[in-house]
Amino acid sequence: MTRGRSSYHREIAATKRESMLVAATQLFLEDGYDRTSLASIAQHAGVSRATLFKQFPTKAALFEAAVLAAGSSQVPEPVDVRADDFSASLVTLGRAYAELLTRPEMAALMRTVIAESPRFPELRERTFDFGTLPVLAALGRYLRDAHAAGVAEIDDPEMASAQFLGMIASSIFWPRLMHGTWSITDDEQELVIAGAARTIAARYATP
Repeated sequence: MTRGRSSYHREIAATKRESMLVAATQLFLEDGYDRTSLASIAQHAGVSRATLFKQFPTKAALFEAAVLAAGSSQVPEPVDVRADDFSASLVTLGRAYAELLTRPEMAALMRTVIAESPRFPELRERTFDFGTLPVLAALGRYLRDAHAAGVAEIDDPEMASAQFLGMIASSIFWPRLMHGTWSITDDEQELVIAGAARTIAARYATP
């Protein structure tokens, strides 16, 4: 009985947290960081202020959680580390990363971060741990596994990951973030991802 109650309470807590994040994302995007209060988020989420404050004691903490929740996604099934599949595996992970970047709410929240952080020290000083996002964590694991298997010589997986993701983001994400009317076709996006994968493979794959 105790275990059953525990499981039930965990499910209720997870449901309430999801409601709070959905409400927070909606209000932050509609009203901006400044005009959104924790009290209004609690009201829209249908929870008490005490419940909200227990999970997110500051607005900056809730905003960070909203950004990371917007970036959460299902990652592709792990690809076996094989010498002839290093580039292809990077393409698979690159596609998942591109899908994350092209979500409308992701770009909108990042615009809010850039626009609002200069005026709000608590937001500016917040460290967004994007490494917890599923697709980024999966890429890090894959690069470490490839190194361990001798498929690639990657002494610094974090640097290799940043190089790979940077090539994709610079063509797919940042132009759209800075210019609202900018767009890229699916075929162009595929070329960007494939090119980034080939560059990383040429740099790190073992002969």
